[in-house]
Amino acid sequence: MVLSPGFTDEPRGSLTALAEEPASSGHVVAGVERTYESLATSFPDGRITTCVACKETKDQEFWNKPGRSRAADVSFVPDRLTGARPVWKGASLIAPSRIGMAGHPAGGASAIAAMPKDTRVHAGIDMDGTTFAPIPDGGLPRPFLFPGTKAAHSPGGRDTARERDWARLTGWKRRLVVTGAEHASFTDAAPPVERLGLHRNPALPGERAAEITRDHVRAFFDPHLRHRSQPLFDRPSKRHPEVERCDVERKTCA
Repeated sequence: MVLSPGFTDEPRGSLTALAEEPASSGHVVAGVERTYESLATSFPDGRITTCVACKETKDQEFWNKPGRSRAADVSFVPDRLTGARPVWKGASLIAPSRIGMAGHPAGGASAIAAMPKDTRVHAGIDMDGTTFAPIPDGGLPRPFLFPGTKAAHSPGGRDTARERDWARLTGWKRRLVVTGAEHASFTDAAPPVERLGLHRNPALPGERAAEITRDHVRAFFDPHLRHRSQPLFDRPSKRHPEVERCDVERKTCA
């Protein structure tokens, strides 16, 4: 499983709690740092790169660039981990044709860009991200999950890209909204920010947001990558009353 963080102030460490959950159940998880897109990226030889992309104008063409580069990165990672001379000694644990990808905003949106280009990416999750690369006209027949905030990602909301993409997702798919969630609720940011007294979301505490995210990500990848039954998406969950399943055609969530 490849985890892809957001843009600038969201390094791969911002998805640590998310990585721990699938890893604890047997998935191999690789977090990808986005060189020149994050505030700082350190290399083993001591070099540190800064965010070159932060200085560019953020128009549509700009957002198309990280979509293309991140899609290429996602192909590069399994190439290096499972190639003829793998760089990781645990490479035999990876099923090269059963790779999942999940990420937050730009990181999640890049799953849409990566999956049509690399058939090894079998399932994807875009957590509260607006996608920039449209799905080809032929559609995408692999599993995809769209969780997000109610304000941005309810059907008919301000993110119209998801409406476009939904129609072209032809495999298993779910669109969820989380009551009380903020954009940062799907990352590691919320709990420490609350403990430091910098910000508190009374509608959905950070620890609870992390629990919801972890449970749903694991429940999505277990059946689609490891063929383990998970009933969480079959019906509304009493353990997760904050989570609503959306009917895109009726433009309702419940």
